[in-house]
Amino acid sequence: MNFFRSNSTEDVEEFRGLFEENIDGLYSLALRMTRNQLDAEDLVQETAFKALRYFNKFDRGTNFRAWVYRILTNNFINIYRKHKKEPTRVEIENVEFKLSEEGATYWDQLDDRSNKYDYSDLFDDDISAAIAKLPDEYRIVVLLADVESLSYKEIAEIIQHPLGTVMSRLHRGRKILQRLLTKYAREKGYISSQ
Repeated sequence: MNFFRSNSTEDVEEFRGLFEENIDGLYSLALRMTRNQLDAEDLVQETAFKALRYFNKFDRGTNFRAWVYRILTNNFINIYRKHKKEPTRVEIENVEFKLSEEGATYWDQLDDRSNKYDYSDLFDDDISAAIAKLPDEYRIVVLLADVESLSYKEIAEIIQHPLGTVMSRLHRGRKILQRLLTKYAREKGYISSQ
């Protein structure tokens, strides 16, 4: 079965150019959403597949970036819902390695994060932890606005909610981050200790 039957060679080339312009931002957002490098790569790949499949429905002259980010966000939400129903996955190789380490305590064994992506090049550990604590609906909006620098209108298109919802979620997400990061900001000298 050919899913791309309605896309001409010119359409595929146009899609490739538009997608390549946005791939770094898509991967960056996917990585922040999934918090795992392999899952982020899968999410971007699935987004590319679906975006190409439905590229003939993309309204030329509109915002491709918002359109493809919406596909990525919807894919993440659908995958997240599916995974909430599944039991937690454990990578046996990592567990076996950690258990065989000499001197590893019980808590070290439980705290194995070797299969998670290292955010040190993106944020400090404290900031990454604070972002990870945000509920998904706030985290997505905060990342789209403050990391990807999308406009409220673009975010509204992506998450398919009214502009007021975007502003409300962004405000609430930022307030949660402010509360979580106040001590960090004082210690780093970003705000004065009062």
